[in-house]
Amino acid sequence: MAHARRRFYEAQSSDLMRSTVMLAYIRLLYDVEREAREQKLKAEARRALRQEKSKPILEDIRAYLEREQPQVLPKSPEGEAFGYTLSNWKALTRYGEDGDLEIDNNGAERSLRGVAVGRKNWMFYGSDHGGRTAAVLTSLIATCKRLHIDPFAYLRDLFARISDHPKNRLAQLLPDQWKAGHQSPATCCPSTPESHANLPAHVRDCVPYGFTGRIRSVNALPLPLFVLFFSKGH
Repeated sequence: MAHARRRFYEAQSSDLMRSTVMLAYIRLLYDVEREAREQKLKAEARRALRQEKSKPILEDIRAYLEREQPQVLPKSPEGEAFGYTLSNWKALTRYGEDGDLEIDNNGAERSLRGVAVGRKNWMFYGSDHGGRTAAVLTSLIATCKRLHIDPFAYLRDLFARISDHPKNRLAQLLPDQWKAGHQSPATCCPSTPESHANLPAHVRDCVPYGFTGRIRSVNALPLPLFVLFFSKGH
């Protein structure tokens, strides 16, 4: 939904009235999501709330888009925003049917910023196998960060146990389930050093947990050693 919102926001210069209406509609959808967060609703309760409050708003949005689309030029910013939203309608409204889904993918995009910042440093992984392994590790690290788990503590324990862990219970080693059994100070994320506090958010997200050194520039960002090791095809 955030991508659709951005298109209408950028279209305000060409059609302020229709863009403002759409931005107001989308704001109502995010108000429902804020209510669910404030109430700390579980997945099923959040789905029920969306069905009660978000679904009627979505139906009004679609009716408005279909009514107004013939009145705008297809190649205009507003026409492209209308076309994008209607052509992706199923994907944009899928979250209303599943309480585990978010209204947008902003969280996933933030997790990928670290990869984008270090793209040039990590361009050559040595082999296809190394690239796939690095992708798996990057996904695990992003999940750990989202769950406020120290990635190093998680991976160290994972590598120590995985060789003799039953294959039919591998799900127990996923970060969320691992965290449930390791609620201790050692697994909490260390506080951010003062030298990191002034870094841009997208750069600060790339700093590995536990790194306390001073960062003088983006180019000096440390690359986790376990990614380097596995990127060579080990």
